[in-house]
Amino acid sequence: MTIWAPEIVENRGPIYLAIADALAEDISRGRLNARTRLPTHRDLAYRLGVTVGTITRAYAEAERRGLVYGEVGRGTFVRGQVTGDATHIIPGAEHQQDRIDLTLNFAFGANRDQAISRIMAEFSRRPDMHRFLGYLPHRGMIEHRAAAAQWLKQMGLDLSAEQIIVTAGGQHGMMTVFSALCRPGDVVLCEQLTYAGMKALANHIELRLHGVAIDEHGLVPAAFDAAIRSTHARIAYVQPTMQNPTGIMMPEARRREIAAIARAHGVMLVEDDVYGPLTARQVPPIASIAPETTIYLTSTSKCMAPGLRIGYLAAPEVLIERLGLPVRATVWMAPPIEAEIARQWMADGTVNRIVDELRTESIQRQSMASNLLGINQTANPGCFLVWMPLPRGWRVGEFVAECSRQGVDISGADSFAVEPLPVPEAVRLCLGAPTNRSTLEKGLQIVRNVLHSAPGRNLSVV
Repeated sequence: MTIWAPEIVENRGPIYLAIADALAEDISRGRLNARTRLPTHRDLAYRLGVTVGTITRAYAEAERRGLVYGEVGRGTFVRGQVTGDATHIIPGAEHQQDRIDLTLNFAFGANRDQAISRIMAEFSRRPDMHRFLGYLPHRGMIEHRAAAAQWLKQMGLDLSAEQIIVTAGGQHGMMTVFSALCRPGDVVLCEQLTYAGMKALANHIELRLHGVAIDEHGLVPAAFDAAIRSTHARIAYVQPTMQNPTGIMMPEARRREIAAIARAHGVMLVEDDVYGPLTARQVPPIASIAPETTIYLTSTSKCMAPGLRIGYLAAPEVLIERLGLPVRATVWMAPPIEAEIARQWMADGTVNRIVDELRTESIQRQSMASNLLGINQTANPGCFLVWMPLPRGWRVGEFVAECSRQGVDISGADSFAVEPLPVPEAVRLCLGAPTNRSTLEKGLQIVRNVLHSAPGRNLSVV
């Protein structure tokens, strides 16, 4: 770890921005090399006489600019000076308050906000609030599990309440599964481009991810079979529905091939279907094709609200007791009040109305992205992802940094890539987070301008 300490320029706005500015300058001048490990938040806070929170904000700002990256359990590292000096930020640009964030993968919904306001008001008048305020079964209240089982029938699953565990969100569901079934050092197979949260989780509990080739239909069966044989892995994490980051929808025939391979080798599939509720269901989840070898995960994050931290884990009954132990060990139980909100929304049709709104909005935003960026990407209603290969000459780091310099934050392929396969020159754009289409349009126009410019042409040089 380096003993780097920035020279803070006075009268340049908030301290966290000044620290990020100093970091950008030291990288551009070659004072900090690629993969240099920066001081911990606590150490740097002590040296500068500021709070740990200030350093956290500074590192987060630096990561948004493409200057650094974090590895769970290891620290924060310098990405290095990008060709064309793309890491340098035009003075003053970083202070703009109207940055457009296309990295957050969720969808804004005005009707959803109104619905949560109504239900919270109703909760304040409920005479049975005490039922949700004590220590309750760590797998979830029976009425919440039964409601989830009924709701999941819309996804093509036929489950009993005894097969379901209520978790504190989808990420917690993943933590529950992999901590219960894996040991440190175990190999987990996944798509060569996978959900960044899975990469963070694997780092945290010391699993070894092994990327498997994908094509326009998702996981490639022959590559999956070969990876099982070469790694002897016994568990695989897959996203067959609106795969993150590519948005790929795996067709039914491919799902059946993947299920058959997993069954033949005794591999447990962990199917992340967090986007499933947003689709106009045309293909069945793998869990309905091979229920004996699939653990199914979904949550309220995409179809209801990210802040409603409720997820659902469905598994063969033989595994339920084992999978319930990490819930008890980590959070004891998912928040019962939030689980009750989800139950009510399922019962009264609120979730379906929210999903209909999001599907309609996604179609409009997909069309806008297609027209502005000149890409021919057919996505499912409900998909707010755009996976965009870069034209020849652009490198991921350069492109992300230049968009950031112009006020738009996007995600590069390196955030999702898993070894041993190479990182493609591509980026992910999330269309849902901007609260209105005009903001999204402005952001996409900036991305388009960068896309059509020559690499390095508009970058500031010191």
